[in-house]
Amino acid sequence: MRSTLVLVFLSCFTTTLVCADEHPTIPERQPLLQALDGQWLMSGDVMGKAVKYSLQAGPILQGAFTELHMDDVQRPSEYEARVVLGYDEQSKTLIAHWMDSFGALYSIPHGTGHIADNSIQFTIPYEGGSFRDTLTYNPATKTWLFVIEAAKPDGSWQHFARYTISRS
Repeated sequence: MRSTLVLVFLSCFTTTLVCADEHPTIPERQPLLQALDGQWLMSGDVMGKAVKYSLQAGPILQGAFTELHMDDVQRPSEYEARVVLGYDEQSKTLIAHWMDSFGALYSIPHGTGHIADNSIQFTIPYEGGSFRDTLTYNPATKTWLFVIEAAKPDGSWQHFARYTISRS
């Protein structure tokens, strides 16, 4: 019995070592995602209503993802969101997870998209209609434009939100 336990333990230990050696390395974050790092102020509108959010962005989970933490500047805050962006180098796909103060149900599904030139774009195919988010970086002014569009039944896109993002 004891020898059987020792063999089981050694087998599990060896399997763990092999799996640890096969663990993927964490890729360096894309330069455009790194350009988001820092403290920002977002000013703009959501469906025509003027809003201002503070935005804190930076690497999380050992640099595997970039997190955007948006919070309404008015107190008490009426809206807060955490958007987690990761980039898969192999498939050249951006993966986006949007979680906000509206609750867990609104955090699914995740979005997918791409990074090209100075733009980060992803689409989240919500059950009630897709949202397309585009962040465009202006390296000359070191500012961002963040546009969120909602899909219309005919396949076109309509304005949902628009923000200018500048250092706070």
